Amino acid sequence: MSSILVKPFINALETKDKNLEQLASKGKNIIGYFCTYTPIEIIHASGFIPIRVLGDAEKIERADTLTPDFICPYMRLALEKGLSGGYSYLAGLIQGYTCDVTCGIMNIWKENIGGKIFYTMPIPYFDSPESRKLFRSLIMELVEKLNAIGGNFTDKSLSESINIYNQIRNHILRLYEMRYENRLPLSGGDLFYIIQAGFVTPPEDYLKLLEALILKINEESYPANKGIPVLISGSVLNNSRIIDLIEESGGKVAADDMCTGIRHFYPPSGNGNDPVDKVIDRYIRRFPCPSRSRFTDRLPVIINNIRRSRSKGVIFIFQKFCTSHLADQPILAEELKRENIPSILIELEDPGIYEGQLRTRLEAFFEMIG
Repeated sequence: MSSILVKPFINALETKDKNLEQLASKGKNIIGYFCTYTPIEIIHASGFIPIRVLGDAEKIERADTLTPDFICPYMRLALEKGLSGGYSYLAGLIQGYTCDVTCGIMNIWKENIGGKIFYTMPIPYFDSPESRKLFRSLIMELVEKLNAIGGNFTDKSLSESINIYNQIRNHILRLYEMRYENRLPLSGGDLFYIIQAGFVTPPEDYLKLLEALILKINEESYPANKGIPVLISGSVLNNSRIIDLIEESGGKVAADDMCTGIRHFYPPSGNGNDPVDKVIDRYIRRFPCPSRSRFTDRLPVIINNIRRSRSKGVIFIFQKFCTSHLADQPILAEELKRENIPSILIELEDPGIYEGQLRTRLEAFFEMIG
């Protein structure tokens, strides 16, 4: 049954390039972004379509001539697709500053692929009146750059964009709540595809898909998913294969702390006196990411989600060379151990994974915690 529920989202993913090329041919400007710290409401309110750049190239060849091989495979795969013409529909890139690799890829992209706009926004690390004032000035600078390439930003359009994205986030967080309660009739891989589709689909269209999904789930009752519940924590995932392996090996993804997961959606909205203030409030109170927060901020959030989902362990899943996550992991694992929560670390070297080796490690982990 879950395959029927998720089919529209898989179709959206499989046809994303064709669909976006068609929109670009009709005069729509499509703006790419890499990280969930990018204020996509501002891009959308200016009349553009924000889409997340995915690392879905099949192999890395041309990108290796422009980057060292000791950086995040996801970023190299994204650049490879761009250099091969796979992102010809993008008008440019806008990025909330997170890591040095992302900023470097932005510069390489600009010099070798080109586009109308390239902007990196240095989002404040701490919450204070001064930080929020700075954030506002950065947003207005971004608005000016977007208006210079044909944008039409207004407070009204921003309110409308905020409303669309708030509805999307609330629907996704509702699915998370159902998963915490073991009432979600979707595998971990299914939910991954649903979320991925939202990264590359115009938000108005994606909202309709989510509304139809929620309606179908509410109309029927489904058996609970089986397996040992775990929380997965880490950076970006390019595909669902590692999640499938977890669930084939006896586990069940019951919660996550992923860049391509809950970090993109929580909190669903922000508060403020005007629409820009609401955007500032949401992004400055975002679900903590290791690239911009201390482990002491992340630990209680992770433990809370472990408790809510009744997870029996944590699987850290990192892109190789992701220094922000790798720096946090040892101390997080130690603190989790103090709470009697076992963990395991998996590093991904895309475009392939060693399934046999991983399956053996995962089966041993589930046997230990089962």
